[in-house]
Amino acid sequence: MYNSGTSWQTQEVEITDVLTEELHNLIVWNDDVNTFDWVITSLVDICGHDSLQAEQCALIIHHKGKCSVKKGSFTDLRPKAEALIDRGIQATIDY
Repeated sequence: MYNSGTSWQTQEVEITDVLTEELHNLIVWNDDVNTFDWVITSLVDICGHDSLQAEQCALIIHHKGKCSVKKGSFTDLRPKAEALIDRGIQATIDY
């Protein structure tokens, strides 16, 4: 390799910001009460899904009985789960 006379220095970098909090799944469960439109609207409003992603999750919920709609830290997911529950949608966070 050609050396143009540039002197390179190396620096040892210590990684201090390590992800220590585990990721969890926000699970939405099927029920016989909520409509597809309500679940889709709620996933868009609360989880930040686009309408296509929310619709796909709603179909999975309907056919499989549940769907992991969001992954994140417990701290981030808890208010989302509570907001879904406040709308009458069954939601849990797995560990």
